[in-house]
Amino acid sequence: MKALLLYNVKAGRRTIEYRLREIVEVFARRDIEVHAKRITFDENPFEGEAAVELVVVCGGDGTVNYVVNAMRERGVDVPIGIIPTGTANDLAGALRMPLDAVMAARKIAEGSERRVDCGIVNGRCFVNVLSFGVLTTTSQHTPDEAKRRFGKMAYLWVGMHDLAKMHPIRLKVTADGESFESDVLMCLVFNGETAGRFRLARGARLDDGRLDVLLLERRNVMRACGSMIRYLLGGHPEAVRSFTARELNIEALYDEPTDVDGQQGPHFPLAVKCEHHGLRVRC
Repeated sequence: MKALLLYNVKAGRRTIEYRLREIVEVFARRDIEVHAKRITFDENPFEGEAAVELVVVCGGDGTVNYVVNAMRERGVDVPIGIIPTGTANDLAGALRMPLDAVMAARKIAEGSERRVDCGIVNGRCFVNVLSFGVLTTTSQHTPDEAKRRFGKMAYLWVGMHDLAKMHPIRLKVTADGESFESDVLMCLVFNGETAGRFRLARGARLDDGRLDVLLLERRNVMRACGSMIRYLLGGHPEAVRSFTARELNIEALYDEPTDVDGQQGPHFPLAVKCEHHGLRVRC
């Protein structure tokens, strides 16, 4: 088997280059021939790559997102394996991948293929979560150096500053043909299970053919924060609305910044759907 290993040197604590030899040896012991290639993000990494049977991604959710969309652009339909070297690694966590790079490589090499869902928003894939509103663009605003030094704690620091900019967003949401309007402070649309490793999509599964939607409806700062804390602790606050859907259309009165897997997302309106079993993974 021939595999293409794509690695992001800027992901997480930036240690992946020191583990590449060990990772390649793990695959070699399983007769998997690996070609390692650094991702530059300014060109499609599949350019000039032929006869690839497996793609291994070393990075976080943003890196996986980039690779999956690059595969779609080039018509590459092979399984992917994820070696979690990013900050949050939410999709890898949902797949129960080890955080140690060599152990993750071993699980991929010795594993089997399974199919999981893939989110689509305005024609682009997302593997974990689409979001907008308060705290949701924190990953975009957190410097890479802070992520490297402090890990997930860096998100909390930047998030405190984002709270000062909190404002309601008037939405019209159509979920599987049923419409409603709401003023929200935050919206999360999950293909995965967690955001920043916080389990927010209760009962979500990667292969159920549905997206899990979480809305934090308009309240003042203290009540909004209290509602989210209660929800995280297992409560059911009135301000948090949750539901599942196969397809969503989300319209806003004004365009708002969005986030897709920790990267800048599309403009409104948002056409969102779950592509059931649209992603092949090896784990």
